[in-house]
Amino acid sequence: MSDDIRRKVTELLPQIRQDLEDLVRIESVSADPARASEVQRSAEAVAALFRAEGFASVDIVSADGGAPAVIAHKPGPEGAPTVLLYAHHDVQPENDHAEWDSPPFEPTERGDRLYGRGAADDKAGIAAHLGALRVFGDDLPVSVTMFIEGEEEVGSDTLPALLAEHQEALRADVIVIADSGNWDIGEPALTTSLRGLVRVDVEVRTLTHAVHSGMWGGLVPDAIMTLTTLLATLYDEQGAVAVAGLHHGPAADVEYPEARLRAESGAAPGVEWIGRGPVVERLWTQPALTITGLDAPKVDGASNTLTPAARAKLSLRIAPGDTTANALACLTAHLEKHVPWGATMTVTTVDTGEPTAIDATGPAYEAARAAFAEAWDGTAPVDMGVGGSIPFIAEFLEAFPEASVLVTGVEDPDTRAHGANEGLHLAEFEKVVLAEAFLLRNLGRL
Repeated sequence: MSDDIRRKVTELLPQIRQDLEDLVRIESVSADPARASEVQRSAEAVAALFRAEGFASVDIVSADGGAPAVIAHKPGPEGAPTVLLYAHHDVQPENDHAEWDSPPFEPTERGDRLYGRGAADDKAGIAAHLGALRVFGDDLPVSVTMFIEGEEEVGSDTLPALLAEHQEALRADVIVIADSGNWDIGEPALTTSLRGLVRVDVEVRTLTHAVHSGMWGGLVPDAIMTLTTLLATLYDEQGAVAVAGLHHGPAADVEYPEARLRAESGAAPGVEWIGRGPVVERLWTQPALTITGLDAPKVDGASNTLTPAARAKLSLRIAPGDTTANALACLTAHLEKHVPWGATMTVTTVDTGEPTAIDATGPAYEAARAAFAEAWDGTAPVDMGVGGSIPFIAEFLEAFPEASVLVTGVEDPDTRAHGANEGLHLAEFEKVVLAEAFLLRNLGRL
């Protein structure tokens, strides 16, 4: 049967790729209100693909004014487990087209990759699910529910409401989330931990209005020096996060070679690493704090004045085992303790997302590991962490505590998701489709 599945995947790949390219051409940028109609068109295109596969029910749904999601169901044999296949059809903004080597919404093959916004994150997840299902046609080894979300790239704000409203329709024995990636080209992975996220805007004010820097400099602190002094207290001399009370934990025993780390991170020559401890702990199971934005006068055109107010956006990634409530309290307490010179400070929460740690044991995980090893010709999958955040995974774990949640995906270290020239490695994509087909077969045997 393995050879039959391999042969079928090879036969199906041209049509799977065509369906993926058609989806990439839809500009389903959920963060752009002007393209809400494109997000709707994307949902309709996804629903049409499921209807063409003979799904018994296909519905486009939303909750609390959120973006459209697609829920579809196709029954398998009597008594077979139900598998929920998740992906999302919305994409990140493409930003400056000049940074792309080809139009972002025109899928383009160069070398071994297919480039385009959403070609990997996460329309390839949809295509991989469809490809695995097409291998079996109407003879599915399991019952399948598809759940394709439409607002993952803007934080999945209405996902809890969707899960509550459609809980029975979405209930499953196994949930496969195709929104992560593999350890490397030729090395599959299951994601077993993800950091959480706390984002805040911090504003400091030292003056009621701008004043002449020559007349008042040296006595009155300006807001920029006050803010940068405050931000510097967030790190110790090694660049590790200096906020007390945040959780740290161990990571999987995975080697991340220096040469690969430097190549994949894009670190400039001579730049030294920050923090302490094993590399994968710093990336996966320790907190990380990034200053992602500053509001202050631009250098060009700046005048000789003391700036009255300045703002920064802080992105705090928190380790599995921590909570957003604890992290927010610790960060706020640190800022309040260290704001200098009596400046007025305001901390505003932007958004939060809980970290995730998955107990990747049991029959479903054994079935997945066997499927991955078979698809990658004997290479067993790595249990890896992810330094980024996918908060909705915690929502699934809470909504369906009895289900086995498998987190995987199509990405590799050079996918460049969210950036210019996002690309899908085509040979790895074939293995992803093959692995999911083997997984559905293995789950049907349980």
